[in-house]
Amino acid sequence: MIQDTFGRVHDYLRISLTDNCNLRCFYCMPEEKYAFAPAAKLMQVHEIETLAKLFVAQGVKKIRVTGGEPLVRKDAPKIIEALGKLDVELAITTNGIRLHEMLPELLAANIRAINISLDTLQPDKFLKITRRDLYHRVRSNIELLLYHGIRVKINVVVMKDLNDNEILDFIALTKHNNIEIRFIEFMPFAGNKWSSNQVFTLHDILSEIAIKYDALPITPEANDTSKRYMIPGHVGSFAVISTMSAPFCDTCNRMRLTADGKLKNCLFSKSETDLLGALRNGQDVLPLIHESIQSKAKALGGQFSGVFENIDTSTLENRSMITIGG
Repeated sequence: MIQDTFGRVHDYLRISLTDNCNLRCFYCMPEEKYAFAPAAKLMQVHEIETLAKLFVAQGVKKIRVTGGEPLVRKDAPKIIEALGKLDVELAITTNGIRLHEMLPELLAANIRAINISLDTLQPDKFLKITRRDLYHRVRSNIELLLYHGIRVKINVVVMKDLNDNEILDFIALTKHNNIEIRFIEFMPFAGNKWSSNQVFTLHDILSEIAIKYDALPITPEANDTSKRYMIPGHVGSFAVISTMSAPFCDTCNRMRLTADGKLKNCLFSKSETDLLGALRNGQDVLPLIHESIQSKAKALGGQFSGVFENIDTSTLENRSMITIGG
């Protein structure tokens, strides 16, 4: 198994297929003229399969495909097909725009849980956030997934004075739909102009929901990154990912493989381990994986404490979110 020096077993791998995306969300990819990585620098289908098999042999039980937007990659169907043959739970995070085109491939790969990034239920605000007029397509594809019985989670990055006034609207979606709404605290990454006064915290979110609903906590599962809640009479549920105000690093089991083949042992880690370069050079990759996880910091990549109000973003060393993988 893959274990760090704090006794945390890592059995969940997130694989980014690309840093490309068909949206331009300002908190993820700040510049419209962003320079995407050339195809030759990205992991190819057989390389992704080779590395994934290696991780599975070391005890990985779950793989999540991410981006950028993973479904914009032309060979995404081949990658998903290959990963679907492995003895793991396979999931995907997507912005939902191409789901109607790729649904047969996703079902064939036995993907039964899909996370969709959607920060607003207002078409005009969707255009403001994403710089693309595709809100209605995303909503239509969510309905398509529900029709096919796929478990849907909607990821909502909550920011003060942007979409915090829509929290109750998102909760209303859970009344008759088997959806989990996941409210995510705004996190700092390269180029996203983060500031602490934009963070809408776990406490803030629960206080807003309490105006109208009585939320009951759900017993957490092992390695949960979210605090989960149910509302009596609602088919669905909601959760809060409180990275900034109440971190959950003690039970972390996640590793991230970027689209260019770098292993990050934490979302906020400074260092990366080049697995793709080693693989292409014929090196033994396994020791590199274990060395990376052995060097993992106790919390938050070792870059800041749990007091998010004190974070100086000028001192943080990290990629933009789109180049890490959501």
